[in-house]
Amino acid sequence: MLYNKVEICGVKTAELPVLSERKKQALLKTMREGSPSERKNARDEMIKGNLRLVLSVIQRFAGRGENPDDLFQVGCIGLIKAIDNFNCEKDVRFSTYGVPMIIGELRRYLRDYNAVRVSRSLRDTAYRAMQAKESFILKYDREPTVEEIAKELDIPKESIVIALEAIVEPVSLYEPVYSDGTDTIYVMDQIGDSGGDENWIDEIALKEAIHSLGEREKRILALRYFKGRTQTEVAEEIGISQAQVSRLEKTVLKKIKDEL
Repeated sequence: MLYNKVEICGVKTAELPVLSERKKQALLKTMREGSPSERKNARDEMIKGNLRLVLSVIQRFAGRGENPDDLFQVGCIGLIKAIDNFNCEKDVRFSTYGVPMIIGELRRYLRDYNAVRVSRSLRDTAYRAMQAKESFILKYDREPTVEEIAKELDIPKESIVIALEAIVEPVSLYEPVYSDGTDTIYVMDQIGDSGGDENWIDEIALKEAIHSLGEREKRILALRYFKGRTQTEVAEEIGISQAQVSRLEKTVLKKIKDEL
């Protein structure tokens, strides 16, 4: 079902505005530097201008028997968290940061109300691990390893992996989660800044696959999937054509896919 032409939670989705990336950055700057009234107005406009992003994300959760209104409201909570916590100083597009935040909020909602129950002990271990991870990122500005989380919680790393796996739905790294008409964001694009409920086994395998790539291949991946650059921007920075970037990117993704 397409949600961009219906009414959800009283919102006529066909009439929702679309903000350019430049406008988003301007609003985020006003939220940080403007007067109290300017910050509030900018925040409200930022939320309204990104509701289409929420709609785009919740479509991948369709077909589960969930009420679209409920999913939309939960997705909006993730959007607001993303807006309030986005760091303008990072060279990252807002949608690259916002999509995993919205997905994370929806997964937490579905997990908490899922008919398949995970034991309390596993759930508690997983939540403690995710909290430890968030604290680690805030302190060191990087993702922790499983070993570092295990040391922090004084729990065997195997127990942490099992607990996290128990509360995560399997998902393809190549599944599209958002498209703004030019570039498509895949689940793989979000691994570097996901919200804490990722598949640790897949992440470890992915890092090993990336490690085997050449320097130029790694650079293209870093620019495309961790800095949110378009193929044209990557081509200009590296000094090759956009067509070459496209071919190299497809080759790299196939190589990684074969490794996984």
